Amino acid sequence: MELTPILDDLSFGEGPRWRNDRLWFSDFYRHRVSTVTAEGATEVMLEVPQQPSGLGWLPDGDLLVVSMLDRRVLRWDGQTTSVHADLSELVTSPCNDMVVDEIGRAYVGNFGFNRHQGEAFTETTVVTVEPDGAVAIGADALAFPNGTVITPDGATLIIGETMGNRLTAFDRDVDTGVLGNRRVWADLGENLPDGICLDAEGAIWVADPRNGQVFRVIEGGEVTDRVHCEEGRHAFACMLGGTDRRTLFVVTNFTSGPTAEATRHGRIETVEVAVPGAGLP
Repeated sequence: MELTPILDDLSFGEGPRWRNDRLWFSDFYRHRVSTVTAEGATEVMLEVPQQPSGLGWLPDGDLLVVSMLDRRVLRWDGQTTSVHADLSELVTSPCNDMVVDEIGRAYVGNFGFNRHQGEAFTETTVVTVEPDGAVAIGADALAFPNGTVITPDGATLIIGETMGNRLTAFDRDVDTGVLGNRRVWADLGENLPDGICLDAEGAIWVADPRNGQVFRVIEGGEVTDRVHCEEGRHAFACMLGGTDRRTLFVVTNFTSGPTAEATRHGRIETVEVAVPGAGLP
């Protein structure tokens, strides 16, 4: 399997989500959320001055966007942007990925430290954001919580711990959103998880920037498929979409730091896979 580029000239893409026949994604250093169709037609949807990341939707169709640097979740109704939740009293480092459940409850990760400013690694939390914008710590002692998925029954949340080289699962109370029974879903060894997405057989596609690949892993850690980027390019996020949800969209770049703003080497690439996407996002 080989990746085929459908969009380039991104600063640094993140948070890909498939909705309404197109892929939605954030472009960090251009401070905007955009869409692209499977054929490559793109459109800028909104501007996010403090750097957008994770995306998700409320039941009424309003878009939630993680605003990284001011540590907020924004709400966009298609015309205007407002503050949905302020995480700044619970989080001191840039926020990143997010998954939103069917009632509009969100789980938001954060770096735990400012890696681009040379700060030392420290464990951190995932913040739960209720549909009304109320915030609380959902889980702690996480090693750079990043890509996150919820299983189709809503009962399990799985999160990639980038600095822990593992996928970690929690039982999730569907009514309250409370997380419990923490366990290692897959030890990834030398593989480093960034963005992730779930398929209909319960396997997870993982974007692995360290090794320039995306791979499909089943619970327990067995890798069933790998797709490699071109030499020197890294995979930072992935999402299953397309009309049958068998198109794997992969966000790639040569770097993840602020230098990406000037180089504009970010791409979205695709590959067709056998098992369609499932669950959230």
